[in-house]
Amino acid sequence: MKIDKLLLDESILAELGFRLAQRRLELEFSQAEIAKQSGVSKRAVERMEAGTSTQLTNMIRILRVLDLMDRLETLVPEVGPRPMDLLKLKGKARKRASRNKVRSKEPWQWGDES
Repeated sequence: MKIDKLLLDESILAELGFRLAQRRLELEFSQAEIAKQSGVSKRAVERMEAGTSTQLTNMIRILRVLDLMDRLETLVPEVGPRPMDLLKLKGKARKRASRNKVRSKEPWQWGDES
């Protein structure tokens, strides 16, 4: 299954869990072995593979054991400053996001969803 922005969170977690389980089986590790090597509980490995929510630190530890850490670089790539930002900021690092310049004049109220 392709993971895209239209999938529900639960579907994405289930797909990630399935992929982690497949990688574990490909490397011929049991859940207990992954748990021991990563320093997480066996139950945490079971929950992750079942597609339930888990702690990010547990996922990182398991990815390390499954030799998938390099994939995190593509997940959230390092971002450098844009050339125009460097000119505007005169070499300083940006610390805040700017506000939307186009704003509605009337404040949002309940029932304005349409």
